[in-house]
Amino acid sequence: MKYLKLIIFTLSLLACNYTSYAQGSSSISGIIVSGKEPVIGATVQVIGTNIGAVADADGNFILKDLAFGSYKLEVRAIGFTPLTKSVQLSENQNLNLHFELSESNLGLDEIVITGTMQPTFVTNSPIKVEVITSDYLNTFTPAAASSIVEGIKLVNGIQEVTACGVCFTNSISINGLPGPYTAILMDGTPIYGNLASVYGLNGIPSMIIDRFEVIKGPSSTLYGSEAVAGVINIITKNPEEQPAFSVDIMGTSHAESFGNIAGAIKAKKANGFLGINYAYINDFDDNNEDGFGDNINLDRYSIFTKWDIIRPSQKRFSIAAKYFYEDRRNGVEEFLTNRNYRDLRGSDQVYGESIYTNRAEVFGTYAFNTSENLRVDYSFTTHFQDSYYGADYYKAEQHIGFTNLVWDKKIDDHNLLLGLTNRVQQYDDNTVATQDSVVQGTKNKPDNQYIPGIFIQDEWAMTEKFTLLVGARVDHYNRHGAIFSPRLNLKYKLGQWTSIRTNMGTGFRIVNLFTEDHAFVSGQRSVEIEGDLKPERSYNAAINLNHVYTLGNGQGMLDIDAYYTYFTNKIIPDYGQPGKIIYSNTDGNAITKGIGINVNHDFQWPLTISVGMNWQEVTQREPNEEGIMETSNIEFAQEYSGVLTANYRFKKANLTLAYTARLTGPMTLPEVFDLDENGNPLDAPRPTRSESFSFHNIQITKVLKKGWSIYGGIQNIFNYTQPISPLVGFNDPNSSTGFSDSFDTSYAFAPIHGREVYLGFQWNLN
Repeated sequence: MKYLKLIIFTLSLLACNYTSYAQGSSSISGIIVSGKEPVIGATVQVIGTNIGAVADADGNFILKDLAFGSYKLEVRAIGFTPLTKSVQLSENQNLNLHFELSESNLGLDEIVITGTMQPTFVTNSPIKVEVITSDYLNTFTPAAASSIVEGIKLVNGIQEVTACGVCFTNSISINGLPGPYTAILMDGTPIYGNLASVYGLNGIPSMIIDRFEVIKGPSSTLYGSEAVAGVINIITKNPEEQPAFSVDIMGTSHAESFGNIAGAIKAKKANGFLGINYAYINDFDDNNEDGFGDNINLDRYSIFTKWDIIRPSQKRFSIAAKYFYEDRRNGVEEFLTNRNYRDLRGSDQVYGESIYTNRAEVFGTYAFNTSENLRVDYSFTTHFQDSYYGADYYKAEQHIGFTNLVWDKKIDDHNLLLGLTNRVQQYDDNTVATQDSVVQGTKNKPDNQYIPGIFIQDEWAMTEKFTLLVGARVDHYNRHGAIFSPRLNLKYKLGQWTSIRTNMGTGFRIVNLFTEDHAFVSGQRSVEIEGDLKPERSYNAAINLNHVYTLGNGQGMLDIDAYYTYFTNKIIPDYGQPGKIIYSNTDGNAITKGIGINVNHDFQWPLTISVGMNWQEVTQREPNEEGIMETSNIEFAQEYSGVLTANYRFKKANLTLAYTARLTGPMTLPEVFDLDENGNPLDAPRPTRSESFSFHNIQITKVLKKGWSIYGGIQNIFNYTQPISPLVGFNDPNSSTGFSDSFDTSYAFAPIHGREVYLGFQWNLN
């Protein structure tokens, strides 16, 4: 009888608990906002039940027919930190609530266009796209001095690679592949040809960047050659959203000065934006005592303007233009002191490298006033370079015109995209690259190319969980004929906050050798080309797992990538023979494979942390003299790398503390030989494998009243520098410094610029 009473008592408790969530006469309603704006599509869930609602266009929601009792509600929306709230509901009560969500730093609500050429949210894209916004970039880097090169350092698996230890030319490496394998776009148009990718990237200041989008892996189906490793699409700022006037000035402990000045013009028929960026570095430091400056000196100016034309049809019409000038130099102290380089350019006694760059760009989009979604993306660029590398003169110019006629249409569950591209590019220089042999000797023969192409893509929402994207492209080259490149992408939603993306495809790259590798003029190496260089081809497969989670009142995202790319016709420079660089298509193959892991977390308190690690193996297989295939690592590809960012906001003080750490793992280095006291190469080369190192920065930003803010920080906190000079043969007693036959600049794998303190201020007039 005692046990029967216990059972009846337990059942009655369960019944009471059930009735508290059963249908009743009470309700919970309310509004969900962020600031003053409603959060459309936010979900309200009664935790532990199937009861829920979705916010309408005004942010309102209602939960009807609730019984009295205690409830715990959870509010979630893409791009916002989840919010929970416990409420007590009485019988016949209509409870009205107000939820205000805080924006998350996970970036799920960012609209991206790079993956499919069609606007979509990051979380909905069938192709994984990583986004770095201008706010995020400026939180961790000084706005006045930062550029796209500084921004990519915040993305896991992407590195800046320095090609020369004197002029410090740099490029962007994705997953261990050299810079020319990455396509750099501006508002969706590929305007950065190979010549510009060597010296033009630092001329893209943060002043003009609204955000940039990153796709890792071949994207030749949409963007053609140069998109083998991936794509970086720089989205410029919207003139309508810019302050009427802004200024940003910064100085450093190395006597460097950087600045941005910009203004916006708003009129009835157009909204415009005009900005000027400058950089000034004119200081000689030689802490590693190799006789050369540890950092470049330069004068750089960049002028940018963008206009959005307001049309009666509301169709888009934008036009932007940028002019970039840079006077870059470095060398021995005599070359730089008092700007002596102006008179010493080309000297065969005082070594220095001096590069003058002039570059102009015009680009934009015009949507036709038709019932169909038809637009043309266009760009026109011209690039001039006048340079001396010691006594060697290199003069080059490149002109590129590009149009992309795009038609997109939604038919039921299909998003169709069709494009016709036309690219005209002209390249000329004073090297053997543009010379032709004739009876009397040689004559100049500029490299002129017309490259037409067509691509088609279908994004098919098969079910609520499955999205399939297929695409193909054909480009025609005068020297290579038609080149076909397909791709296949699949996205599967395991749950509301978990998805898997897979992609397979091919990439191709047309090599413009002399515009990509300046090692043949920087240093004393001669160039040999074995055979007729064929286009490189790549075959790629990758898988991505993305999961958004809630931990307490915080929100985070776990992202895992695994990738594999197989190359044929790979062109790899061989530095193995002293005094030479030998280029040829490999008889074997090249492979890059790896895995990347990222964790981003927004805590309940104003702390955000992002941690990423990337492990990779980048190798080539070629037959040796006996015909046996041998595997070796490709030079300057890190075995692993990592990035950590953390920022804490002191809300009452309007102060943000931001910390960045980057880890670079070991990499294979070229085989170079130092000289003995008589100028003869040593028997043993320098180490051909580097040690790992880390780089740490900190920045503090204080927002003041009336649009003012100040910021300061320390870059390279622990003063790490490359333990050995990036130069070889600089100490040859038999020749002037820099003019030895053994002089080489290719052993640069880490910073040689030491700790730097900076301070700057900003003012925005709204």
